Amino acid sequence: MNLMPMLTARREAGKPVPAALIGAGKFGSMFLSQVPHIEGLEVAVIADLDPERAKTACRNVGWDEARIARTRFVDDGAAAARADGVEVVLEATGHPAAGARHALAAIEAGRHVVMVNVEADVLVGPVLARKAQAAGVVYSMAYGDQPALVSEMVDWARAAGFTVAAAGKGTKYLPAYHNVTPDDVWTHYGLTPEAAKAAGMNPQMFNSFLDGTKSAIEMAAIANACGLDVPEAGLAFPPCGVDDLAQVLRPRAVGGQLERDGMVEVVSSLERDGRPVFRDLRWGVYVVLKAPNDYAAACFKQYGLPTDATGRYAAMYKPFHLIGLELSISVLNAALRGEPTGMTRGWRGDAVAVAKRALKAGEMLDGEGGYTVYGRLMPAAASQSCGGLPIGLAHGVRLTRDVAAGQPVTEADVTLDESQPIVSLRRELAATAW
Repeated sequence: MNLMPMLTARREAGKPVPAALIGAGKFGSMFLSQVPHIEGLEVAVIADLDPERAKTACRNVGWDEARIARTRFVDDGAAAARADGVEVVLEATGHPAAGARHALAAIEAGRHVVMVNVEADVLVGPVLARKAQAAGVVYSMAYGDQPALVSEMVDWARAAGFTVAAAGKGTKYLPAYHNVTPDDVWTHYGLTPEAAKAAGMNPQMFNSFLDGTKSAIEMAAIANACGLDVPEAGLAFPPCGVDDLAQVLRPRAVGGQLERDGMVEVVSSLERDGRPVFRDLRWGVYVVLKAPNDYAAACFKQYGLPTDATGRYAAMYKPFHLIGLELSISVLNAALRGEPTGMTRGWRGDAVAVAKRALKAGEMLDGEGGYTVYGRLMPAAASQSCGGLPIGLAHGVRLTRDVAAGQPVTEADVTLDESQPIVSLRRELAATAW
């Protein structure tokens, strides 16, 4: 609540907060649209594979030519992370290997890191967070994205003395979506392929939101940041509106659908027959609280907080999230307070590649949102036990044996390039006690 006075003091002292953005896509563009309206925050460097495209993105979000002229545009993310005068690096490429590489470069250069790239965070985030801590810099989730918003709500609940029964987000889900490919994704968004192409929408990226992969990744990130448990059988996506969160997302022992208190889960905005859920949470996030005693439970009722039938469980939720429009909150927290807006603190959840159809030896996997696999949430211990192939390593690797439809792909089913730094980081994660 004191970020703006702190930023004003920095600006008046002639020391604005300088940031570097790596990846000028949708998330990055949303952030860039806000920067001119936050006095004291500057983007000194923007890295993109196509610097001219990045300049166009800046113009599209309202930057004037003077601001563009005083900003450096480069095509090397690692160079941007090490650039002189940069205090905070935002990694927004969405590419796991690139994200890890850029984060390491920033940490080695003594820069704070805001990891917009949840794919990289779930793949090797615990290792990156430890390296950042050892270097004395902040490694942070991206405020505006759902994992950071959920982490904030969980922290609030615990700091107020409540047990967190469940935490997560809403999405549009039906079981059949796990098998959707980029060829038929737009029918589920109510778009034609032509309209989507004209809008610059990537079918594989949007399919990752639909087929369950993005939900698996984000819930793994939340579990790892908040010390919450992952459902043994993966996400159930129960249909649930905001009025029923406390009733549905509580342990089975008291009539709910969870294994126990302290779980992550995603609620669907669709009933299983495709009907819309009443007062759905498709765009929002939630936390379900458990009162620690009868007195607190009585206060729930006295102050009008809807509860479950026992009176002990209640829910708080945020109906929307603004993605990159809120990203400056992470930048300013890192630079001004030396604090993350959510941070990976352990390894509780993993997102493992699962075959969308029967796959044959010799086929090439195409990763998140593609034709061959989707990401399923698993407890990290279960993923380690079965040798599950993380979805972040399931792109551009060839199968060495058949995998049945609906079965997890294991590392033994593919040939990984052990010389790649991202594979080494993953090995470091697996070899560390969490």
